[in-house]
Amino acid sequence: MSNRAAIRYAKAVLDQANEASLGSVVFGDMKSVQDTIAGSKELRNVLASPIIKGEDKQEALIKIFEGNSEVTKGLIQILTANKRINLLSGVASSYINLYNDAQGVKVAQVTTAVALTPELEAKVLAKVKEMTGSDQVTIDNKIDESIIGGFILRVGDLQYNASIANQLGNLKREFTKSL
Repeated sequence: MSNRAAIRYAKAVLDQANEASLGSVVFGDMKSVQDTIAGSKELRNVLASPIIKGEDKQEALIKIFEGNSEVTKGLIQILTANKRINLLSGVASSYINLYNDAQGVKVAQVTTAVALTPELEAKVLAKVKEMTGSDQVTIDNKIDESIIGGFILRVGDLQYNASIANQLGNLKREFTKSL
């Protein structure tokens, strides 16, 4: 969920982190921020709540992420001052994408009905490396039981849908056309 404001903040944080030679440190911070917010419904509710004061949100976030770099803490302060703290997760996500792009890392999103086994993950990784021509590839496995089986592979703008749900949908369309 990235919007234009989140991308602008992420670019500014990336520039600031690179100037201080902390790009990879802030990358780790942003992964931590993204995972923490994604894993806590209560934290998402607090960030979205108009009732809770910005200063209280800032104080809570600084305590939660106290081990993070000053760049990350500065981002939290700026977002709070600009009344944009609800963008924190989007900024973290945008920063991760921008940092990966700058490092030449391709991120393959693999959606499966069950978690990937290490053997299957290695096969997917090899295939993505072959497709993209990049040696720096990471896999982001998302689990979605609604696809029933198979997988959906997304690398950048390319998407390959080999899910059972998609194949059943195709069969349904073929049958309705022929009737």
